[in-house]
Amino acid sequence: MNTLFKCLTGAAVLILITSPVMALEFKQVQTNDSAVTFGFKQMGVPLDGKFNKFSAQLSFDPTQLAKAQARIDIDLSSIDTGSAEGNEEVVGKKWFNVKDYPTASFVSTGIKALGGNRYQALGKLSIKGRTQDVAAPVTFQSDGKRGIFEGAFEIKRLDYAIGEGEWTDVSSVANEIQIKFHVVVNASPSKK
Repeated sequence: MNTLFKCLTGAAVLILITSPVMALEFKQVQTNDSAVTFGFKQMGVPLDGKFNKFSAQLSFDPTQLAKAQARIDIDLSSIDTGSAEGNEEVVGKKWFNVKDYPTASFVSTGIKALGGNRYQALGKLSIKGRTQDVAAPVTFQSDGKRGIFEGAFEIKRLDYAIGEGEWTDVSSVANEIQIKFHVVVNASPSKK
């Protein structure tokens, strides 16, 4: 009996070792379950907002980080600052100028593993015709074929000419804006 058990266990281990491993590539973004939000201070008071419309393309296999890609395009006219008056103001020429620049975009240039489920996403953020390098700490959790990316990074709004004229006074609206994202993505088998 012991010999039979050892033979079966050995055969099972051999099958597992020699079987091709099917890696998962996370690339089907679920925008209805995802969110892009932001935090800022106005007159020293912390406020939050969100963008209601965005699209995302993503390709992430934790075993092949060099091939990882991400792009997020945000419809700036979908901004929700928490007030109709605020929404109307920020889509105008002095803020986002959505007539000439309707979209903000993040395009990844690489990702670094930081250990565990932590990464650093590197990329270019373009807003209002200006592009800056950004680095965002990201966590990734997966439960089978569903994964969640969460992260945040800070930008300086004046680097992107967000708030021109009298709005360059950072005592009324702070220069620092925190961008937060929660991206839900489904996986499919990837080819190694």
